[in-house]
Amino acid sequence: MELVERVAALERRLAALEAVGCGGGRESESGGGEDGPGEGRAFWALQGLKEELAASDAGEVAGGGVLYTGAVRLATGERYEWQYGAFTDALLDAGAAGVTAGGADDGGAGWGVAAESFAALGHVVRLRLLREILGGRRTAAELAELDGLGTTGQIYHHLRQLTGAGWLHPAGRGRYEVPAARVVPLLVMFSAARP
Repeated sequence: MELVERVAALERRLAALEAVGCGGGRESESGGGEDGPGEGRAFWALQGLKEELAASDAGEVAGGGVLYTGAVRLATGERYEWQYGAFTDALLDAGAAGVTAGGADDGGAGWGVAAESFAALGHVVRLRLLREILGGRRTAAELAELDGLGTTGQIYHHLRQLTGAGWLHPAGRGRYEVPAARVVPLLVMFSAARP
């Protein structure tokens, strides 16, 4: 990118940030940019969330909220549209209810359960399996043909871990799929983990 183009891009980003008007809080990178939606409309999803919070029955919720959403079309032609929002206080309370003082899961739907789900994603082979399955390779035999995933037994071990955590489900005839309600959250988690 030439200097003139870089300066123009910086000026557009600065203008978008100024249009939002930072209200003293720390606002992270915009919801868009060169590789994402919202070009020219910085914080468009954040603004919508703030409007929803202000319009809620209780007025603006003290702790705020979290929103993630996506409209995805995979290389296989499958389309997923998904949105999730929660009040911050409810998320933090769920975490407190689900983990005991000693750190053990008390059986609630708290952060202890979430840790198991995150742990299933904590292996490079499992992440690659998910990527390949989203890309259209759906059977263990197709996955075993790929280099670097290990033996068939190791692949089945990883598939069981992902299935047990809800990131995959069997689709019959030895096929696996990422459940529709997990496609966008998986991509959100991946994008949040990127440096």
